[in-house]
Amino acid sequence: MTTRVFPTIHTPAGPVADDAPHWNRQRRSTMPSHRYRPVHERVEVPLTQRDWPNARITTAPLWVPVDLRDGNQALAEPMDPERKRRFFELLVAMGYKEIEVGYPSASQTDFDFVRLLAETDLAPEDVTIVVFTPARRDLIERTVESVRGLRNEVVVHMYTATAPTWREVVLGKDRDALRELILAGGRDVLEFAGDLPSVRFEFSPEVFNLTEPDFVLDLCDRMTTLWDATPQRPVVLNLPATVEVATPNVYADQIEYMHRNLARRESVILSVHPHNDRGTGVACAELAVLAGAQRVEGCVFGNGERTGNVDLATLALNLHAQGIDPMIDFSDVDEIARTVEYCTRMPIHERHPYVGALVHTAFSGTHQDAIKKGMAEHRARAAATGRPEREIDWRVPYLPIDPADLGRSYDAVVRVNSQSGKGGIAYLLHTEYGLDLPRRLQIEFARRVQAHADDTGLEITAAELHELFTAAYLDDPRPAPVVLKEWRAGAASTDITLTVDGATSTTQHRDVGPVEALTEALAAAGLPVRVLGLTQHSIGAGSDSSAITYLEYRVGERSGWSCGRADSVLEASLAAVVRAANRAASSAE
Repeated sequence: MTTRVFPTIHTPAGPVADDAPHWNRQRRSTMPSHRYRPVHERVEVPLTQRDWPNARITTAPLWVPVDLRDGNQALAEPMDPERKRRFFELLVAMGYKEIEVGYPSASQTDFDFVRLLAETDLAPEDVTIVVFTPARRDLIERTVESVRGLRNEVVVHMYTATAPTWREVVLGKDRDALRELILAGGRDVLEFAGDLPSVRFEFSPEVFNLTEPDFVLDLCDRMTTLWDATPQRPVVLNLPATVEVATPNVYADQIEYMHRNLARRESVILSVHPHNDRGTGVACAELAVLAGAQRVEGCVFGNGERTGNVDLATLALNLHAQGIDPMIDFSDVDEIARTVEYCTRMPIHERHPYVGALVHTAFSGTHQDAIKKGMAEHRARAAATGRPEREIDWRVPYLPIDPADLGRSYDAVVRVNSQSGKGGIAYLLHTEYGLDLPRRLQIEFARRVQAHADDTGLEITAAELHELFTAAYLDDPRPAPVVLKEWRAGAASTDITLTVDGATSTTQHRDVGPVEALTEALAAAGLPVRVLGLTQHSIGAGSDSSAITYLEYRVGERSGWSCGRADSVLEASLAAVVRAANRAASSAE
């Protein structure tokens, strides 16, 4: 028996295409792509002149979360009553006003949850409750029974698959037979729920995006006629991309075709329900809204069968990032994420747009430097205009929205690993410990951090950065060869008492300040330290304040950095000079 070893890949080795440019050497693979027909051979898209490319989204559509039905059906462990209730309460708190709560004919749990809403005040009166049913008489009757007594507005959502493959393979019906099945279901809905004053109706031609345009248009018009759609009691026509099979522009064309050609258009709420099989569910939904859709069904974080339903959080926050109120509150996104993870027992990916743990984080040195400068400019602009930072225009590089909008702090915006640079390192030391490193010291310290990161292969926390910084610039060698025992500054001279290698001496220095006096005393003791630059600032405030000095020095041909921290700037500067002498003395041994 032979065992294949990594990589178990059939590397493309076919000929380079004859029409490929010289810079593209990709070769034909062994993937059986010929088995799949392009979408334009599977369904006609009759639209030839389109308006959606020139449209703009200026207001949020009506969002309809289907986590409690469609999302719940996709869970390995469907939500129990307590989790379902918690999720519903979250959706209400976030501001959703129409919520699909279940499939009452499919399970007792779903039926009981709808009855809970009917028998308690869990659902505020301005929240519309949606229930889902196939076009089958007994299941429609059971569904309507679940909503009797609800004081809320109710939408009874009936669906049937309409695409040719589903008709032929799953249902075994031609177009005429399927049309009659759907209309019979519509009549059953009227029979059981037509007299309920607060009930409206919704029809989904499942797999709309693979259904012939003339057939689906005819079905939708027949349903709005049957249900007597009016502006006062509109019918929802929900057009799902049940299985994504085309680029988003094709879906937009299909939606615009329906938007233009539907009868009773003013009495129709045009809705979409994109899935994410191609990973373009968000794009499909956005282009569909440009094409005339007024309502979007999806799940808060995109849960759903296969690759999921469209992600409502991403859609809403995409609007927010364009200056459009999403009409849903994400101001504590971590609480939302924790609740959804608890209810679904599924983790949210770290790179999930806006919400993932790492989406506001930069490891790259160039990104970190840009963010650091952008944050500094933001603070300065707020101070200059006298306005709060949360109210001025946001224009920080690499961060499309302010993490604070989502209840996130700036603590994790910059994180350090082997890919990071001086900007990120300096940002963390400044934000976490108040250290404002001069640029040349940033460069020098970044080399040390890079070496440490390369050795460990791990991310470096702010605390670890501080430890590295302290060891490199604030700690004295043990034992310290040089000790500043005492200094006294008079009107015309400064006395310095040093202990060098155990021998103590006092020298007097005229017409110079304490730092210059100390460097003269060190030179007299055989340790000439030349000060190339001093940078000082205070850290903290009030009784907890202190000062730090960053000293660039040269001893002989060697230059380096040392730091001092003390209660005053002068004491910190003297400590930095002594530390430079100690490092020079230790390296010379």
